[in-house]
Amino acid sequence: MGFVRLPVAVVVGFVAGVVVPVVGPASAAQCLGAGVTSPGVPAELKAYAPARLAGLATGAGVRVAVIDSGVARNPQLTGRVLGGRDFLHGAADARQDCPGHGTAVAGIIAGLPEADSGVQGLAPGATIVPARVSEDSDLDDAGQGSSSAAAFAQAIRWSVTTARAKVINISLVMPGQDAGVRAAVAEAVAADVVVVAAAGNGGVDGGVAYPAGYPGVIGVGAVAADGSLAQFSQPGEHVDVAAFGDAVTVLSPVSGHRVVQGTSFAAPFVAATAALLRERFPRDSAAEITDRLLRSVDPAPGGARSAGYGFGLLNPYRALTEEAGPKVAAVVAVSPVPLARRGGPEWDRAGLFAAGGAGLALLAGVVAAVVGRGRRRGWHPATSGESTTHDRMPG
Repeated sequence: MGFVRLPVAVVVGFVAGVVVPVVGPASAAQCLGAGVTSPGVPAELKAYAPARLAGLATGAGVRVAVIDSGVARNPQLTGRVLGGRDFLHGAADARQDCPGHGTAVAGIIAGLPEADSGVQGLAPGATIVPARVSEDSDLDDAGQGSSSAAAFAQAIRWSVTTARAKVINISLVMPGQDAGVRAAVAEAVAADVVVVAAAGNGGVDGGVAYPAGYPGVIGVGAVAADGSLAQFSQPGEHVDVAAFGDAVTVLSPVSGHRVVQGTSFAAPFVAATAALLRERFPRDSAAEITDRLLRSVDPAPGGARSAGYGFGLLNPYRALTEEAGPKVAAVVAVSPVPLARRGGPEWDRAGLFAAGGAGLALLAGVVAAVVGRGRRRGWHPATSGESTTHDRMPG
């Protein structure tokens, strides 16, 4: 991972797709600093087209809890981040982020457009509420502790009750199940909150990851710019949808951008889409928002639910505009229970997204044709920055 090794505290946290140690306060020299401004539009934003989404929704009025390593200041997050809560030190302000992980996640969700760059969030009108539960220093020092799981569960409950979040993003993976965290997640789902979690970076040998594997959670795998499943993305019955997560350009603490990879950075694209949906369809329940999101995905290879892609690839524009059609995965016999934990075959890698304008135009044409045919049939609603060892940390 390339982080400077720091003193390890008693509490252990979960971040970046594996279990890592939580550290105490670090000096500025030990923390990730400013990145380099990326002038172009990265491939993931060419496909997701946030400017196009802005005409439909921006996430305005929707609070998104980011349970992570905190959120540092960056000009593109000005006015978008509340104080939150630091569960590491019992502090009332989580606007610090030594490793930059939570800042990257927050920027994918709510980063503001910038004149000198094409990098921004999908839901720039949303409000980020950070819950700081971990600060990773070195992925080689894996460990675990019951106190960390208790803090994690506390952060989830706080996000629902005190922060009043309508969407929770968890770009964290635990080494196994925990009864307290499972109960906290269940309470969040019961409280009408959309919970999104990273699928993990263990690859094909990783197994089911948690909290993504808990009922009601949208588990997110990662794909590359061409739509092929990233080698590190952890397949399993916990994966419900896939989003860009390989070579993603994100906000860096202080200013500028960097390039990262991992399912940690695929999850916030889905959380941002959920925030857009919560603004556009304010009367919809969390379950209905989830249903809209999963019914609107682009088909995975083979056209059915799979262990790597889930129901398919995230398509925010379709999620915001389509009112018809069954889930793509319904072409084969699957249980109709939303987010039931069921697995599927691993599908061949395939290029489903074009990283340029031609690919986006083709996708838009196909979507328009499909929607037009569906409506005529009377469907009912069912609905670059620099890359270093540090930057390309597993998410």
